[in-house]
Amino acid sequence: MAKLLTLLQWADAHYETPPSLRTLQRWTREGRIYPAPELHGREYKVQHDAVYVDPSKKNLKPKPKHVKLPSKGTLLERLKHGEQASPLRR
Repeated sequence: MAKLLTLLQWADAHYETPPSLRTLQRWTREGRIYPAPELHGREYKVQHDAVYVDPSKKNLKPKPKHVKLPSKGTLLERLKHGEQASPLRR
């Protein structure tokens, strides 16, 4: 398991001018840091590779570069055209 950092250590590593501790704690409570920091005693600990997630961005998942459709068409297309399902292999 990787070492956990305090919020201030994490901010120093990721920002040229890090936000204040209160701002970092607010971001933690609002779920803006992913993966979420853990509360250890009185301070939050966060993984080194954690990132700030902008809540104004609606689609947070990365889009796939290329989606390959099935060679025989999608399930909906096969159902529309009444194609038989392939037999089960046993």
